[in-house]
Amino acid sequence: MKQFINDKRLFIRRVFLIILDAILINVASFSALLIRFDFRIGQIPTNYAEAVLAYTIINTVVSIILFTLFRLYNSLWKYAGIDELVNIIFACTVSGILQIIGMHFILTIHVPRSYYPLSTLFMMALISVSRFFYRYARRLAKRNPGSGVSRIMIIGAGEAGSSIIREIAVSGYVKGTVICAIDDNKDKLGSYIQGIKVVGDRTKIIEAAEKHEITDIFIALPSVSRKEIREILEICKETGCALKILPGMYQLINEEVSVTRLRDVEIEDLLGREPVKIDMEGIMNYVKGKIIMVTGGGGSIGSELCRQIVKNGPKRLIIVDIYENNAYFIQQELKSEYPELDLVVLIASVRNSSRMNHIMEQYKPEIIYHAAAHKHVPLMEDSPNEAIKNNVGGTYKMAKAADTYGVQKFILISTDKAVNPTNIMGASKRICEMIIQAYNKRSKTEFVAVRFGNVLGSNGSVIPLFKEQILRGGPVTVTHPDIIRYFMTIPEAVSLVLQAGAYAKGGEIFVLDMGEPVKITELAKNLIRLSGYEPGRDISIEYTGLRPGEKLYEELLMDEEGLQDTQNKLIHIGKPIEMDEEAILKEVEALDQAAKEEADDIRDRVKKLVSTYIIKELES
Repeated sequence: MKQFINDKRLFIRRVFLIILDAILINVASFSALLIRFDFRIGQIPTNYAEAVLAYTIINTVVSIILFTLFRLYNSLWKYAGIDELVNIIFACTVSGILQIIGMHFILTIHVPRSYYPLSTLFMMALISVSRFFYRYARRLAKRNPGSGVSRIMIIGAGEAGSSIIREIAVSGYVKGTVICAIDDNKDKLGSYIQGIKVVGDRTKIIEAAEKHEITDIFIALPSVSRKEIREILEICKETGCALKILPGMYQLINEEVSVTRLRDVEIEDLLGREPVKIDMEGIMNYVKGKIIMVTGGGGSIGSELCRQIVKNGPKRLIIVDIYENNAYFIQQELKSEYPELDLVVLIASVRNSSRMNHIMEQYKPEIIYHAAAHKHVPLMEDSPNEAIKNNVGGTYKMAKAADTYGVQKFILISTDKAVNPTNIMGASKRICEMIIQAYNKRSKTEFVAVRFGNVLGSNGSVIPLFKEQILRGGPVTVTHPDIIRYFMTIPEAVSLVLQAGAYAKGGEIFVLDMGEPVKITELAKNLIRLSGYEPGRDISIEYTGLRPGEKLYEELLMDEEGLQDTQNKLIHIGKPIEMDEEAILKEVEALDQAAKEEADDIRDRVKKLVSTYIIKELES
């Protein structure tokens, strides 16, 4: 029914346009006679008027046919542009030539010689005006919006901004009108882009938003750096306007700039650094055609690893996870998008040596990404033995199995909390790194670890928690006003893991240069503003105190590790620390056994292995 209504409306519009053209064609013909005789109707010779009248039907029919052939009825008025104008010129020119042939040579009808060019020019002018008048009237109406209609400011008066303004003016995708534009280029100040005035640079954003009662700000700066985008966003969020942004240029390659590409501003836009770029060719070389296993493959990092790995043509992908719901969701997603993929999804615990050995023997993975771990700091502080059983015991058993069954590469997912840890989770991950480095010295398998900070949007991370608290009306809870963290997106974290596998020679701890750390309080305020509220007025922020094992800041590298560069300037390598691997692995076995026996002194035992571990007193 909807399609029928749309088709019927289009048919009515075309019929109306044909009738209008028929009228304008004849208005053009008689106007040519009028101007020839100085607009004095009485001075027009009767034989000339009769000649034009006699040819009226033929002229009208031939012109309408030509207009159809030149597709003048296949375009809607609101999209009239240069292409249609060119078609109008050609159609009218051909019509004028045929009129000369028909009247002068075939029917031998006599009219003034000036009649032919004048009638053709008038026809061009009237047909063009008919096409563009509706578009102009529509744009004029949108510049004077009524109540409830969005008033839009465009930031960026370049090609992207021009495209966005043009599309908003003629399409119904955005229910609003562009009021003004902002650009830092001083040469553009005071000029007009698609009829919209550039009212100032970024320092005028707040002033212009208030003056013009702006409700929405669209940021059209696809080639500007993340740092600069962050600075502009810091200003924009003070206006209280809804914010949308075009993706970066690297995301727009081979795609048109369009209103449909605009997305809501996300918190990662405020991180102020460029996204990590990876060598896809290098990754494909070592992943393509290989049997890949991902432990914890249903989690935030594990599932994204699976998504990116399958794009590079593995021979088989094996997902191992203890949580059946997580495993099920990623299984269904990959089966739907990659029906030809050889996918194996197994429910298993990395703590179960027999089960993991059986899987390794049966499927013979060549590369393992070990993402299975307990990661929640406060929960692990309450259950320290579980952190050791799963993180330390699981990693030790997986590393041992990888060595036994000849795995080529083993990549451990680690964390910045492993550096000078103040909690059992961080300490357990530091031991995992030690296991990896110890096994690398005694195995043909290349063992490496990848260390990064907090991941935006991952299960249990701070951003989803803040969003949920904002939806409830607040308060947003922050543990300490001065707490800071490093952040990265899930795709960035996974890209680092993948590239680490490509760079790996064995024994390295890969570290990402994550830019400047972010104050969690500022993160909370930014998220509140991006949600359309004012911190402290609409949504309050409450400080709850540091949680057990939590510290004010995280570090990415231990002092004794040093630092080496890689081909990617944002990825560095911590040099392996000298250690007695035999002693380390024996102590790991003893620690895992103590955890199984629910030892009360598990933290003290961990301290013997990780000298940088600071045990904090737990509140009773």
